[in-house]
Amino acid sequence: MDKDQSEMQNIGFFGVFKETFKAIFSWKKIFAQITVTFILPLSFVFFAHIIFGDILKWGMAEEEFIEDPYYHHKDEWSRWVGYWVFKILYMTFFFLFYLLSTAAIVYTIANVYTGSDVTFKKVVKIVPKVWKRLAFTFVWSYVCFFIYNAVCGIALFFWASIMSETTFDIIVFWVMFLLYGIGFVYITAVWQLASVVSVLESSYGWGAMKKGNALIRGKRWLSWFVFFALYFIFVVILIVFYICLWNYTNYSLIIAIVCLFLLTILFLVAYVAQTMLYLVCKSHHGESIDKVGLSTQLEGYLDQTEPVSYENRDIELGRT
Repeated sequence: MDKDQSEMQNIGFFGVFKETFKAIFSWKKIFAQITVTFILPLSFVFFAHIIFGDILKWGMAEEEFIEDPYYHHKDEWSRWVGYWVFKILYMTFFFLFYLLSTAAIVYTIANVYTGSDVTFKKVVKIVPKVWKRLAFTFVWSYVCFFIYNAVCGIALFFWASIMSETTFDIIVFWVMFLLYGIGFVYITAVWQLASVVSVLESSYGWGAMKKGNALIRGKRWLSWFVFFALYFIFVVILIVFYICLWNYTNYSLIIAIVCLFLLTILFLVAYVAQTMLYLVCKSHHGESIDKVGLSTQLEGYLDQTEPVSYENRDIELGRT
């Protein structure tokens, strides 16, 4: 974080992660506190959802072999109720810890960037002030993902239904699937930048999504590769965890704990990297970040001063 903003625009793929790890190790105490308080429960909730979700599915599958229709329908209904209650609880806690983690990391990095004093007590205090802004942005990103998946799903379904077993058709199918993956990662990058915008600027919700999309222009490939690398590591951890879950051995518990640790570290790196990418994109577009204005914005969350974005909704950080 010791680089000038003019130098940030020249940072590449490895530079983003270099600055990410530099920030984490330079402020390891505050990041360790955030990780244990917010990110570790997020990882635990995610893996717990996989474990208990599979247990409930296996239980519902076994109900198919019950011969008595009365007990079959009664148990099936109770299991489905339990399954959806579990799903709702999972989404609630996952959403909660996602908001807490995002707000805490972005606020911390912003304070480090401005040279302001940051403590865990301050971090905990500002989280309730920004969760609504992040929640609106999350909802809009969910809508974008839903529309994108629906359109791509319909297109892939129709192509799969009319395609033959020729080599050409199979290649086209996988090309379409690859393009879907590129689009999915791109929307993820826009959403993550929009989350940073929601904390540091006046925009949130759909406005933050548009601002995130505008910021990413010119740095599309950098953004795509950064989040593709994070997704790739995430998938590898997930595969190892599933193998451990399906093939229980004496070492399964140890492997599961290692996966939990790795996922927690990955979430921490991803949250810091998205904020670094925000700074790179801002520098690329020549949007100078006024450290005094940003510091005023951050102090405003603590009710010390009035935030810039609250004084005038048209004023964006980095513009006079």
